[in-house]
Amino acid sequence: MRPKTTGKKLPPRMVARRRSRQSGTIWIGYYYSGRDKDGKRVELPLGTDLNEAKRKWAEYEGKPVPANVTLMQFVFDQYIKDILPTKAASTQRENSGSLRQLREAFDKAPIDALTPQDIARYRDARTAKVRANREVTLLSHVFNMAREWGYTKNENPCRGVRKNKEKPRDFYADKDVWATVHQVACLELQDAMDLNYLTGQRPADVLRMRDADIRDGSLHVKQGKTGKFLRIMLEENAVKSELASVVERIQGRPGRKAGSYLVTLPSGEQVKKWHLRVRFDAARKTAIEACTKDDNLALAERIKAFQFRDIRAKSASEIVDMTAASALLGHTEKDITERVYRRIGQAVRPTK
Repeated sequence: MRPKTTGKKLPPRMVARRRSRQSGTIWIGYYYSGRDKDGKRVELPLGTDLNEAKRKWAEYEGKPVPANVTLMQFVFDQYIKDILPTKAASTQRENSGSLRQLREAFDKAPIDALTPQDIARYRDARTAKVRANREVTLLSHVFNMAREWGYTKNENPCRGVRKNKEKPRDFYADKDVWATVHQVACLELQDAMDLNYLTGQRPADVLRMRDADIRDGSLHVKQGKTGKFLRIMLEENAVKSELASVVERIQGRPGRKAGSYLVTLPSGEQVKKWHLRVRFDAARKTAIEACTKDDNLALAERIKAFQFRDIRAKSASEIVDMTAASALLGHTEKDITERVYRRIGQAVRPTK
């Protein structure tokens, strides 16, 4: 074989091609130097990532993938490059934190050496038990992608690994808690609370609601987390819903700019999540102080536990029909609605 003149550290029959760009940077692409069916020399593209190129080279050669590209660090790298950017911004932030934890433990591990016991030991070593569950779930997806990309043919070692037991949040914002906080809330917080309660949507989806989403007698919602579309009807049998009244109240406010978001600051700008958090914390603090002054300490304690995210659960809890509650929240399975969001007991009759 003629000695290689480019890429001397590359495996046999792998070559690197370099091109100068107008920006002054250098483009490097890797190719497999093979033969077509007529025996003529051809260069088959392997991509611009050296580790991925070596993996494809091994497929052409019919040889095992080089050991230095079967470490989990290369799988994590490709996952971050190809998969993470396709997720919602909030999911990207959450996944990035989980990946940092996972990489500390598994970066240098050969992918084919991972066992369910390794995953279980990682789960047990994490002090944040709920976070550990999320991280194992993410690692399972990373491993599934590794199988799809051809890094391994092994079974997913996360499959069948027991998760830590989680206790769903059980706080329910009763009418006294709701009324006390709602009464001292500023106008935009009242709008957000009312829309959140009456639509049962996630806070982020409520803040994205606009005038343009109201058409054909319904409020159109595309859930940011799931991408699911919902049409929340504003009236039924010619009878307006309370949601319709809230929307009319907002849209009929003097000086309000048409075509804007439903929940806005006095300036007309969209309320962002940090605006919401600051305003809710302030209203809750005021409500606690008022209850404490009136010696209503029990109510003050309940208000102290109240979080804005509990409004979605309040909505689900106060709809009698489980099917209707699950549909409003956008759940495909009633079990999620019942297990996580229904926070009041079933109404039953006494013996006599």
